Amino acid sequence: MALVPSQVLRAAILLSYCSILCNYKAIDMPAHQTYGGSWKFLTFIDLVIQAVFFGICVLTDLSSLLTKGNDSQEQERQLKKLISLRDWMMAVLAFPIGVHTTVLPFILIEMRTTHHQYPSRSCGLAAVCTFAVGYILWVCWIHHVTGVWVYPLLEYLSPGVKIIFFAAVTIIINIFYLLGEVLNNYIWDTQKCIEEGKEKPKLD
Repeated sequence: MALVPSQVLRAAILLSYCSILCNYKAIDMPAHQTYGGSWKFLTFIDLVIQAVFFGICVLTDLSSLLTKGNDSQEQERQLKKLISLRDWMMAVLAFPIGVHTTVLPFILIEMRTTHHQYPSRSCGLAAVCTFAVGYILWVCWIHHVTGVWVYPLLEYLSPGVKIIFFAAVTIIINIFYLLGEVLNNYIWDTQKCIEEGKEKPKLD
């Protein structure tokens, strides 16, 4: 039996993200006052993604608790929608985008304690690419408006090298998505084998 229930862990993680976001917004940084504010930084966007994701996890836990022993089909449908949204966010946003920061341990804990149903690979990769391209366009738009790159490194790259750099970043995020899918399947296939092994009767 787990020392701490997974529901309690998720609630604690959510509270920690809310605290981090509040402190982050309270920091008086000049960059936060310029065009795009905190939303131009992938780190801040990732923090929001993680907070929303674990918020959905907690909401799913509460809904599951409330529908337990309840025969309402409507509540069951709503719970399934929440679970589908939770799993989609885990696959497409929380894991691939969170891998680049220190939030990874929380994501691995969530992956280990809860089985997540990944979407079809084509749909998942398409969603990841959409996010990556969307953020790249956002960074380019900020440069178009302000004349300043969000990340100073881009200032020193030629247009051709920038294209290669952006393409490489998109590919890396896709690799992170595939890594999450493989890791999720490995964890739960292994768990299934262990459980099946326990159920088999011992031969004298």
